[in-house]
Amino acid sequence: MASSPRTVEEIFKDYTARRDAILRALTQDVDEFYGLCDPDKENLCLYGHPNESWEVTLPAEEVPPELPEPALGINFARDGMNRRDWLSLVAVHSDSWLLSVAFYLGARLNRNERKRLFSLINDLPTVFEVVTERKPIKDKPTVDSGSKSRGGTKRSSDGQVKSSNPKFADEGYEEDEDEHSETLCGSCGGNYNADEFWIGCDVCERWYHGKCVKITPAKAESIKQYKCPSCSMKRSRP
Repeated sequence: MASSPRTVEEIFKDYTARRDAILRALTQDVDEFYGLCDPDKENLCLYGHPNESWEVTLPAEEVPPELPEPALGINFARDGMNRRDWLSLVAVHSDSWLLSVAFYLGARLNRNERKRLFSLINDLPTVFEVVTERKPIKDKPTVDSGSKSRGGTKRSSDGQVKSSNPKFADEGYEEDEDEHSETLCGSCGGNYNADEFWIGCDVCERWYHGKCVKITPAKAESIKQYKCPSCSMKRSRP
């Protein structure tokens, strides 16, 4: 490249431009993109360019390539999958490619600069989240943030009760949400959703959908120390 981005700001600008291009291909221009990914053609890749344009084309011929290459052969799976699932798969591979390009360009950054770059990138929803219309997780508590009551003590209504919805009205917890964005329901294995009621076990510290353990928000208010079904069964054994 004649003048590759070198600073955190320049690399992030490059990242957002490529990301915007790919998002447009997978959302606004999705019909055109879908048509270009003909399974009868050779291995095709989806590229997002720094000028915010996107392109479906063959991979670069030079070895090694000027930049990390996106997923190869995205067109082959098109007709063998549900359209939405296929677009989601392309989105996941695109997220991986965008990160690889950003950190390839940022290879000479120092530790703090790399951390800042990732923080900037991580503040944006992923391509996958946008394409699948998943809401970015907001106001997610951490295990040590005080969201779980210790020793069965309940917090006041303006604080966070252990057995209440694990989301805060206070915007101050946004920095903590990243650490626990992969929280899964201990019963069904489903991902955390800020729009659903969750309850945490005081014993094993796992989180559960209220509906999975048959606990409503109203019922949770009267529980001083919640034990999930698994922990309750362990305690009841002779």
